[in-house]
Amino acid sequence: MNAVATISVNRRYLDLLRISIGIIYFWFGALKFFPGFSPAEDLAINTINKLTFHIVPQPVNILLLATWESAVGLMLIFGKWVRIALASLFLHMACTFTPLLFFPDLSFKYAPYGFTLVGQYIMKNIIIICAALVIWPKKEQ
Repeated sequence: MNAVATISVNRRYLDLLRISIGIIYFWFGALKFFPGFSPAEDLAINTINKLTFHIVPQPVNILLLATWESAVGLMLIFGKWVRIALASLFLHMACTFTPLLFFPDLSFKYAPYGFTLVGQYIMKNIIIICAALVIWPKKEQ
């Protein structure tokens, strides 16, 4: 027998979870508009350079990332275009794990289990991914 458990969660709690992810996204994105304010700025720039084969010039790449993260954050905070925001979040999250491969010396003190602060910063995204899966809107029936 294949049983699926259905858990009822108060809508307010899901809204709070959506808004809290939105605040984090907006905050982290907004910091990237101001050079030197984001502790992840250099890592982000170097990762984008690797992912785009240096096609997207700096500072354009960090401004695009700042805009992307801020837009996702605002959509989640205000509950508009949530599916688009979450799809963008999942794509962004996939990219945030690439420094583990691109820059293992920055990510690990003892690979593959002993993370540096940068590695821990990256791995915390697992929580954001799981929370985003929880708030994914159900199809209207």
